[in-house]
Amino acid sequence: MVAGAVAVLAFAPFYAWPMAVVSLVVLFSQWVKATSPRRAALVGFFWGLGLFLVGVPWLYVSLHTYGSMPAPLAALAILLFCVYLSLFPALAGYMQAKLPLTLRVRLLLLMPAAFVAAEMFRGWFVTGFPWLIIGYTQTPSAFSLAPLAGYAPVFGVFSISFLLAATAGAIILAESKFSGAVSSAFQRRGLAIVGTTVWVGGVLLGAYEWSTPSGPPIPVSLAQGNVPQDLKWREDQAAASLENYLQLVEESRGKLIVLPETALPFMLQDVPRTVIGAMADKARAQGGEILLGVALREDQAVAGEGYRYYNGAVAFGTSPAQQYAKHHLVAFGEFVPPLFSWVYQWLKMPLSGFTPGVEKQLPMRLAGHRVAVNICYEDAFGAEIAGPLPAAELLVNLSNMAWFGTYLAADQHAQFSQMRALETARWMVRATNTGLTAAINEKGKIVASLPQFSRGVLEVLATPMQGATPYSRWKDLPMLALLGCALGFGVVVSIRSRSKVEK
Repeated sequence: MVAGAVAVLAFAPFYAWPMAVVSLVVLFSQWVKATSPRRAALVGFFWGLGLFLVGVPWLYVSLHTYGSMPAPLAALAILLFCVYLSLFPALAGYMQAKLPLTLRVRLLLLMPAAFVAAEMFRGWFVTGFPWLIIGYTQTPSAFSLAPLAGYAPVFGVFSISFLLAATAGAIILAESKFSGAVSSAFQRRGLAIVGTTVWVGGVLLGAYEWSTPSGPPIPVSLAQGNVPQDLKWREDQAAASLENYLQLVEESRGKLIVLPETALPFMLQDVPRTVIGAMADKARAQGGEILLGVALREDQAVAGEGYRYYNGAVAFGTSPAQQYAKHHLVAFGEFVPPLFSWVYQWLKMPLSGFTPGVEKQLPMRLAGHRVAVNICYEDAFGAEIAGPLPAAELLVNLSNMAWFGTYLAADQHAQFSQMRALETARWMVRATNTGLTAAINEKGKIVASLPQFSRGVLEVLATPMQGATPYSRWKDLPMLALLGCALGFGVVVSIRSRSKVEK
């Protein structure tokens, strides 16, 4: 549990990525010592429990403070959620222990493969929760190098998870008490050379330019309204919220002006026409567009279903009006999973009955360039963000992290955008309600940001990019193939071993 908790230091805002390797070394060494698959599963479970109890308790704020769930029930819900998330590293522990391979193969291949397979499964199962994927620790920061970040545009974040895990396995293998697993000094030197090559290779790949500018930098204004979540949907605060964002728009100097997710406390159809008109006039005066996060309602009700609602974004100004509807919704926050409607007798979430938008939506034409929009949690899913490429020249994320208080969530979420910028070799600009509003370049570096819980406009020059990274073409298929081969190899060896025993 302590090792899992320590891994949180490897993520933002700490960026102490060596702690990820330390944490995995402890996890894998305990897997080596485990005397049965069951004990290995327990090791993985408690490692995960430490990671998630320390890494994601900010969900309590959204459940209790803003969702009105009673405090004891909210605390219990978070505990049960962390228990659920911990089942995935437990599954990894069980899998690697169940397959009878040599210690060398287990540490360098099977354990990393099982660990990353569990991460990928967690990011997909029941709409997915890909938070605290260990590969995110290799995003660059102002005070920390990220040697393996160069692999992101080639094979994505899960390849970095695999290399970190394999590094942990190699460190254990190099220990004197395991030296018998590497039979000669020559093999030990070979292991060191391969490991060094992998890490140096990441640095060299990081210097490669996978994309080139498709035009001059675009002046972009990113508005951060800093509206407290407990005031956001109050009727008596609606006028103040409108005035707040009208002022921020008026202060903006960009050709593209971006407002956060659900910036205005109305459905689009209910926003006063004078407000839309004033914003559009400002955008046209500067020869560009406004991109506004706002809830959308279909004009006509669907028979037997009523009206459909979308968490969306609209753009208007010099170009014809355009819309985007969020596709990957957040369970319990934006939709009710089947069989869980009973949760809402304790949980009061505004706008929790959204319909997902279509999966494939074309980039918008904004400020003379093709811009791919994503909303909040969507930037946690690399393959989905890479979908509009190579057509998209710029990525834009609209978020509202006020739901989660001050503890870690906004910084951890910004790492998603950093990784997506790396994987696609595109700039990602983020407009959020309370932070982290930022501009991230094609190398995944945050080049400008606003302080959290402050009101203002971040003025940046974002460069539109063209070209396709290997990841934007292949997405996660190479990693799926690698993991499938690794685990399949283990299964084949296991079957043969059992056959010999029976004979």
